[in-house]
Formats: sequence, C-alpha cells, structure tokens
Amino acid sequence: MLKSSTCGEKLVDQLRRVCSVFLCFLMLALPAISADQQAGQINALVPAATRNAQPAKAKDALQWNDLLKTEQAGRMRAGLTDGSILSLGSNSELRVLQHDATSQQTSLEVGYGKLRSRAVKVTQPNGKFEVKTPNTVIGVIGTDFFVGYEANKTTVICYTGVVTVTPIGNAKVVKNSGDNSSDKITLNAGQMVIISDLIPPAGFQPEP
Repeated sequence: MLKSSTCGEKLVDQLRRVCSVFLCFLMLALPAISADQQAGQINALVPAATRNAQPAKAKDALQWNDLLKTEQAGRMRAGLTDGSILSLGSNSELRVLQHDATSQQTSLEVGYGKLRSRAVKVTQPNGKFEVKTPNTVIGVIGTDFFVGYEANKTTVICYTGVVTVTPIGNAKVVKNSGDNSSDKITLNAGQMVIISDLIPPAGFQPEP
C-alpha cells in the first residue's frame, strides 16, 4: 500500500510540473499575440468620433479590425505603427482590417465618407498597402492620396507617387485622367478617377 501511494504522489507531482510548464508557455505567448494586433493610435480628433461604437480619445490604441466613425462635426487623424498617417473626414467610416509594420501588410476598408492617406513606401517583396471601398480596390507603394465613397461612387485622387485602382463587381469607370490600358487604372501625381456601380439610365458614356 505504501508503495502504491508513493507512485500515485509521484504521478500527481509530474502532472503538476507539466501543467506549470504549459501555463508558463501560454503566458509568454499571450503578450506576443496581443502585440501582433497593434496597428497604431489615434493622434488627434474633433469630437463626434467613435472607435468601435465608443467615444474616441486622443492616444487611444488601434487594433486590427477596429471600426472608426465620424459624425458631421467629427474628424480624426491616426498614425499607424509604420509611420503612415490616416486622416478621416466628417461623416466617414473606416475599418483597420490589418496592419503589420514588419511584413508591411496593410488593409483598410472605407465604408463611406472621405479618407486621406500618407502611406510609407512599401519595400518588402510581398508587402502591400491596400484600401477597399464597396466597389474598388486601391493599391499603393508609398504615396499621398485621397479616397472618397458616397452615392455608389468611389473617387480616388493621387497627390504624390503612384496609385492603382481596380473596379470590382459591376463597377465602371465614370471619369478618368489616369492610364487604363489594363484592368487596373494607374494614377500618377495630379490624376484622379471616379468609379461607380450605379449605371445611369443612358448608360456610361465612353471616355475621351
């Protein structure tokens, strides 16, 4: 009986040690998971702005999938961890889907309203800085550009650098001063494009 009891105590002690080691690894992993979700912070704002449906404040941290909204009197400026700057206009909605400064993987989604972005140059081979609207996908390498979406229309203006714009779904080009020699419209500094999926009664007029 004594021998059996001793074996049982050893087994319990071994199980405790295994559990302790597992918990230690788990606790070490949690901060790393949390750090990977850090996208940046809100630098400045005009009231009437929210983050995930809660009143936003300057220096609030931004995480992946955060939803930013502004009302008529609201404005917001946020800095991403790679140094890129996002300026959200009034009556606008922006979701930060993903931002990884190390791998340079950034994906943003404009639900409606106006966004101006000053994106840091992408140098990683598989890096991307992408902004989506309901009817377009905008890609940049490193530039200053504007995106607006309202009334089923996306307007993209390139201030510096190069921007590529791809219509999705049934969206068509309404107005374009860039190069549309392929399925993507390429905008250089000073150029713009307007894309819409709301077809006029007379149809889209051919571009000059």
